[in-house]
Amino acid sequence: MPIVTLEDRAVLRFTGPDAQRLLQDVLTPDLDGLAAGDAVAGALLTPQGKIMFDFVIARDADTGFLIDIDAAYADDFARRMTLYRLRAKLEMARADDLHVAAIWQEERPAGALRDTRFRGTETVYRLYAPRHERATGPAEDYVKLRIANSVAELGADFPPSDAFPHDVLMDRNGGVSFKKGCFVGQEVVSRMQHRATARRRLVQVFGSQDLPAGDIDITVDDRSIGTLGSRSGSEGLAIVRIDKTGAAIAAGKAILAGDQPVDIRLADWTGLSFPTDLQASEA
Repeated sequence: MPIVTLEDRAVLRFTGPDAQRLLQDVLTPDLDGLAAGDAVAGALLTPQGKIMFDFVIARDADTGFLIDIDAAYADDFARRMTLYRLRAKLEMARADDLHVAAIWQEERPAGALRDTRFRGTETVYRLYAPRHERATGPAEDYVKLRIANSVAELGADFPPSDAFPHDVLMDRNGGVSFKKGCFVGQEVVSRMQHRATARRRLVQVFGSQDLPAGDIDITVDDRSIGTLGSRSGSEGLAIVRIDKTGAAIAAGKAILAGDQPVDIRLADWTGLSFPTDLQASEA
């Protein structure tokens, strides 16, 4: 029954009568349909549709929301949100009294929220509380969990303003809504959705030994097709060109992380598959 305190996360509290309207109009998920017991993926995009900040968001009482974000980006995110606030009646504050814990392999604890980013076989909960006295596992256990379930996070897997929501499977895990109407960057991501033009995707990477540390490209024929992100031992995550990956697999070519041959897979829950057009490797 792993319980991991995520010391690198911060919680921001948004309260007030206009909190839901503002967040619904600016952020990617559909908050009007957000169930009280769920914590969902979300992002604030650039006008060009790339992820400036990613987070987990959940309801907090009747008119409030909790945004669970990498602590390194929390203050910048709050400052950015003030640009959209205008005369909206809401308050934004950092909830320093709350710590974030991830819990899995047990029944839902009291007050815990289901983390809907995890779409594999594992049900994962997030708990926001002053203390987590039952925390038992190291942070590395949570990294392994994310890798096993293809859950990417900003910083560990991609830098700010570099990836589209499709790249990190937000179109598949509920992190972006294509029905609710406008939000920042909506035109670009909606066009990608309707034209099916997403060519980069988050994949699982498997090596025969520990994956190399540092900034490592995934390559085929000495040409980069993506970049390695989170890793734990011989397993990791990467965002790659799936057309070039599919062509390499179909041609039986070696795919390398640094100098190490690796196997690359799309998580079953995504419903995605690699294109097999051999000509893609020449594009």
